[in-house]
Amino acid sequence: MQTYELIQKTRRLEPLCEEEIRFLVEGFTKGEIPDYMMSAWLMAVCCQGLTSEETVSLTLAMRDSGECLDLSPIGAVTADKHSTGGIGDKTTLLIAPIAAACGGYVPKMSGRGLGFTGGTIDKLESIPGFRTNLELDEFLEATRKTGCCIITQSGNLTPADKKLYALRNLTATVDSIPLICSSIMSKKLALGADCILLDVKYGSGAFMKTPEDAEILARLMVEVGKAAGKKCRAVITDMNAPLGAAVGNALEVAEVIRMLRGEVRNSLTDLATSLSAQMLVMSGKGDIVECRKMAEQAISSGAALEKLRIMIGMQGGERRVCDDPSLLPQAACQMTVKSESRGFVTAIQSEEIGLACLGLGAGRTAGRSAIDFGAGVEFARTVGDFVGQGDPLFTVYGANADLCADAAARIRRAITIKEAPAVQRPMIHKIIE
Repeated sequence: MQTYELIQKTRRLEPLCEEEIRFLVEGFTKGEIPDYMMSAWLMAVCCQGLTSEETVSLTLAMRDSGECLDLSPIGAVTADKHSTGGIGDKTTLLIAPIAAACGGYVPKMSGRGLGFTGGTIDKLESIPGFRTNLELDEFLEATRKTGCCIITQSGNLTPADKKLYALRNLTATVDSIPLICSSIMSKKLALGADCILLDVKYGSGAFMKTPEDAEILARLMVEVGKAAGKKCRAVITDMNAPLGAAVGNALEVAEVIRMLRGEVRNSLTDLATSLSAQMLVMSGKGDIVECRKMAEQAISSGAALEKLRIMIGMQGGERRVCDDPSLLPQAACQMTVKSESRGFVTAIQSEEIGLACLGLGAGRTAGRSAIDFGAGVEFARTVGDFVGQGDPLFTVYGANADLCADAAARIRRAITIKEAPAVQRPMIHKIIE
């Protein structure tokens, strides 16, 4: 079998068999196929695509390139959740304790922030003392006792994906739906949960810009999951505006705590409740109506907040943040911007908000690996709200006044205020089962 011939076949739209795809993945992972040849095949895939059968074969080959976890010691049906990422996306921090409070088990491996999108692990590490690097036995025991545990991706899971993603990032082959699907699903399958819930986002703050593209990706991921013998469901959600009121690591954790205490309710609360209900249905806890009621009750009773408190303590974090969010890292400087006009907030450009927070230090750039956990923005008004002239619009948090001023100017340009309210779109566009 020759790599050159396989590159030609993909260029000519001739499907590769499972053996041929495994040859490529295993050869590249072992260093037997050089970067320049694998780059050529990735570019062929990017231009010509793959069949669904080829995508399944690619995903399974990537999954099998390293170890696969055995979650059976947890002793219950397990559910994992993946979001394709967005601005202010803190749903995992809500869903995990809500599902656990309803009898679900959520063993979760999450990532750090990439570019202007925030990472769940970064948010959790803003909690003083919180450990995201747990040994496997600690991870399983914490999940079994608490019902939820969130750690960083570690060990020898999907080494093929690590090498392939690095190469894709250098060769402009990231935006290929089959390659996105295989990257996400290989990691989900290697984790080994019985059920996989996918939150596939579209809009200005998401990788997929249209609901049509998001649906193509969602359907492919569900097909791959089912082919691997997993219960798999995708929810396509709107990411044209930031999720919730806060963007920034400690700010988002504080917002989650306020939501679970019942002090805040917005579109993010509703989305998290809906996604939790979907996860509970997949875990066999009831039908969608029953599971929605269970999720609502978990919040209103304080049971979900208590699960979050226990999870934080189990992972070495400061439990008292659930009672006093001011114990989270605080920015040295803050600046509140007031509205210069009156009307309705009709749009907030998510990507611009993410880039502004990146400039504040809330995320990583090529020249900066450290994060200012207290940096970010908190909106006093979001899409659909009325704002009067002189009313607070948002508050920026950063290390100094110059950084805050630069971010505030960028964020203000990203907000549209008009006399007439915008047509409200549902947060959930479609569910793929």
